[in-house]
Amino acid sequence: MKRTSKKITLASALVATASLALAGCGTTTSTSKPASAKPQSGGTIAFALPANSNVNWYFPLMNGLDDSVYNAWVQNLMYKSLFTLHSNGSINYQRSLAKSIKPNSAGTQYVVTLHHGYKWSNGHPVTAQDVVFTWDLIKAASASNAPSPWPYVGAGTGDIPSGVKSVVANNNYQFTVTLNKPANQQWFIYNGLGQFTPLPKSVFNRYPTNMKQELTWLGKVATDPTSSVYNVVDGPFKMTHAVSSQKWTFAPNPTYGGHKAYVSKLIFQYETSGNAEFAALKTGQLQVGYLPNSLWGSRAALNANYNMTVENTLAYGDVLVNMNHGNSKASLNAPNGVGNIFKNLYIRQAMQMGINQNAINQASFHGNAVTEVGILPPKPPSIFFDPGLKPIYPYDPAKGVKLLKSHGWHEVGGVMTKGGQQLKFQMVYSSGSQSFVQEATLLKQGWAKEGIQVSLKAEPFSTIVGLTNNQWQIEDYGGISWGGSYPTGGGLFGKPGVGLNSQGYYNPTMAHLISLTHKPYATKKQSLQALYNFQAFVAHDLPVLWVPWPPTYNEVAKTVHIGSKYVQNPFTGSISPNYWWVSK
Repeated sequence: MKRTSKKITLASALVATASLALAGCGTTTSTSKPASAKPQSGGTIAFALPANSNVNWYFPLMNGLDDSVYNAWVQNLMYKSLFTLHSNGSINYQRSLAKSIKPNSAGTQYVVTLHHGYKWSNGHPVTAQDVVFTWDLIKAASASNAPSPWPYVGAGTGDIPSGVKSVVANNNYQFTVTLNKPANQQWFIYNGLGQFTPLPKSVFNRYPTNMKQELTWLGKVATDPTSSVYNVVDGPFKMTHAVSSQKWTFAPNPTYGGHKAYVSKLIFQYETSGNAEFAALKTGQLQVGYLPNSLWGSRAALNANYNMTVENTLAYGDVLVNMNHGNSKASLNAPNGVGNIFKNLYIRQAMQMGINQNAINQASFHGNAVTEVGILPPKPPSIFFDPGLKPIYPYDPAKGVKLLKSHGWHEVGGVMTKGGQQLKFQMVYSSGSQSFVQEATLLKQGWAKEGIQVSLKAEPFSTIVGLTNNQWQIEDYGGISWGGSYPTGGGLFGKPGVGLNSQGYYNPTMAHLISLTHKPYATKKQSLQALYNFQAFVAHDLPVLWVPWPPTYNEVAKTVHIGSKYVQNPFTGSISPNYWWVSK
């Protein structure tokens, strides 16, 4: 899970952890031709990256600075993840490197058996020994004293590496992971084992007796697409050419053990702006791209040559309120003492009642966004969503006013006041998008109806993320993308200052419910119920305020067939271009 801007482009999420099972979906319905149409080999597909999105890290283990979904897309073309997920989040073992994953009932051991058909492009088989080598790198790169540019971004996710006692190869195609203590089996499979993308030991084990030297070298080749190490891959594509801020070219990997690519060439195209990308679509320079949200009214200009899909990914939109007060690090405290105000649940409830999600959806996202009810959205469908969960605090500013007054607040000059304290705050929101301006304006208007006065300040997304180490009151930055991970909240709401909990939220009941989602259970039904209980409490306790999460508008040339209902897997946000083909 990662914080992400609500930029409406080809990829909703600006960032996602590559290691967390970013892989293709399992559906088989074409968007542009009947499913019976026979795929053809050959052709080129130019695929537009979102505006100003670069690829700058090619090694499958990433550091925090370079952990982006676009880097992950490239890595997953070249290196096959341990397992592949269906669009609803279940594991597709037919398309996975792992043939099976068998945890014990205690949740302390996980035996993983690999398919035999995968090999590296240098002829070596993909083995359990490669997985153990990957694990050794993860451990070393996660250390606090790891050389620059490390540490590894996945450290702390899925209890990696501290929760793992050992990773042992049983034979060439089976390995066992043993944990220090019992863990929820699904949670560890998704968030722990999902990070074990095998790496070719025969290529990357350059300094077997000096791990510091090894990590320093890997940090260098990670950003160098011309390095010979990238000639040896086990994924569906090999990179043939790369020019930063221009394009990245791939050819099919003839030795790939899975579904071999149909196209002769795949190009990731850098775009300077949404308008430039739209112009490239109109002239046919791109085969797969996106409709910028701001150009929704011009979508008919592409209808003759492209099919548009409206796609939702597993993410949620939220507004953070800074509950930090009395923090030993004074810069974290919300200005004017409002941290103590936001700690009151009734304040957060009133603010949620002042958010008109439907109006925001219509004004900002053309009615195509998802109305949020909690930590998991009701759309796209996933195996982890509680279907019984409904909105607890629908838009009702009159009810919000009544709630505030019941706790001693009253309006003075149009602003709710109590004991000299006013409900008067500044909200910083992400700049560069008209949809964000509209959303922020509607938030301000809704809260004004409750006597909550909010001033607005636009800042770039990167600046807002940096504000979490400075003084701030409210942030409308975007939301959280799950990126294929098990959707529990240890890194979100478990402990102030840990993971993504920059807002200072803490509730012992929440912490307990999170811990229960990490425990092993005798059945999947029991495990899922623990997740449902956690989801319900998140929806009730409002550690953040919910706002709609927008879709993406993908444009696919009518000569291109993507082999599924979606360009991106809704659960992971990933792509599977080895299933795309071009009709002559």
